[in-house]
Amino acid sequence: MTAIALPPQAATVTVCPVASRGERSAFIRLPWDLHRGHRQWVPPLLSDEEGFLDPRRNPALSYCDVSSCLAWREARPVGRVMGIVNRRHNALANARTARFGLLECPEDLGVAEALLAHVETWARSLGMQRVVGPMGCTDQDPEGLQVEGFEHEPTLATYVNFAYLPRLVEAAGYVKEVDYVVYRLPVPDPVPPVYLRLGERLIRSGAYALVEPRTRRELRALVRPILKLMADTFRDAYGFVPPDESEMEALARRYAPLLDPRFVKAVRCGDNVVGFIVGMPNMAEGLRRANGRLLPFGLLHLLRAARRSRQLDLLVGGVTAECRGRGVDALLAAAIFGSARKAGMTVLDSHHEQETNTRMRAEMERLGAQVYKRYRIYGKALGYGRT
Repeated sequence: MTAIALPPQAATVTVCPVASRGERSAFIRLPWDLHRGHRQWVPPLLSDEEGFLDPRRNPALSYCDVSSCLAWREARPVGRVMGIVNRRHNALANARTARFGLLECPEDLGVAEALLAHVETWARSLGMQRVVGPMGCTDQDPEGLQVEGFEHEPTLATYVNFAYLPRLVEAAGYVKEVDYVVYRLPVPDPVPPVYLRLGERLIRSGAYALVEPRTRRELRALVRPILKLMADTFRDAYGFVPPDESEMEALARRYAPLLDPRFVKAVRCGDNVVGFIVGMPNMAEGLRRANGRLLPFGLLHLLRAARRSRQLDLLVGGVTAECRGRGVDALLAAAIFGSARKAGMTVLDSHHEQETNTRMRAEMERLGAQVYKRYRIYGKALGYGRT
């Protein structure tokens, strides 16, 4: 493990739960101070950050215990973390696991250890046996520290951290739990003939239909069926908990306004959606210009960035278990490749693929994709002999 050089610090670090409106504001805004000068950092939307902490806007907080904390040195906040216990996941997995998320700190092992120790002590008090992270309340929140590919543009709903942060987490006793890889794929031109043949054969069968929304109204009609299918296709994914109706509604409100109908594809079998893929032009530059605010001009920055982007980020996709191996994935891929090329996109970002998903990884690599970013979730067993 690489040694960590730390600057001398005179003052003690104190970690305290967020207790006031001012501390809540400091918790949300701390990343703006820590990432000043960080070229690759993308400011999140303040409304999203506030909503994540608000039980009225984040339905997952109804079944998650959380503890938001700030690290202080000389009356100044220097780090933050959130401890999370997802009771629904623990019940489904028969586990006693806590999570840490939203970890931010300078290159200071004392701050990192104090923040993580606070989460560990809190988790023990709830009877937990392990801590994993970074993760959010659900798998729709950012998860995994970036450990490779720091020079590349980030995508929506991913952590953007300094290269030193994984080293600090490891120095605090955490080890690799699971890795996610991200592929970069030049948009195929032309669409691979095998994809076209498989897709055409599926359509000729008469049982399946490709759905390509043309308007936002048509897009909105697809959002809920896609979210319901996600609950089925990701059932075995690491840390996944099927979203309930209120969570689906919250996800639809959050993401539907940002989606472009051209990059949402679905396949129906009868009345049921059996496969889908959702892409979005990379908006990193627009988010930087918005600097956390949609109004008065933030939304314009996002829309302008989407028009100018030549990278399509594949946010999520899946095929129901009983329809896999029938060509549904080929039909979806051919459709998204065609729309990406028509829109002037030159590269695709695969978003997170679990390292052990060998079938999907093999398909990406057959197309010539290469891993260019990697994210890691860490884990640590909790001892009960000390605090």
